[in-house]
Amino acid sequence: MHLIWSCSVKTDSKFQRLVASETQQQTVQFFWEGKSYTALAGDTIASALLAAGVDHTRESPQSGSPRAPFCMMGSCFECRVEVDGEHNVQACMNVIQDGMSIQRQSS
Repeated sequence: MHLIWSCSVKTDSKFQRLVASETQQQTVQFFWEGKSYTALAGDTIASALLAAGVDHTRESPQSGSPRAPFCMMGSCFECRVEVDGEHNVQACMNVIQDGMSIQRQSS
């Protein structure tokens, strides 16, 4: 018997937050493109953005196609964002801080 696997493209995020432990209940507020969001203290910027439903963090300078966090370990550089005016911050390698202002990477 052969099993055929099929998948469908869905618009909802596959990134779902696991139930937080009691030690992970402290939250921080951050701003993405001027809109306020809440994250758990200790989250990386990338995981906070994904949990908030952000679908891409920058556009490719060549094609304009949307790019988003991919490897989550600092190798691919797809998660680059602008943080408090600093360009090329790797979102997967930096911890979210209270009051952080994060913008889509422009180039």
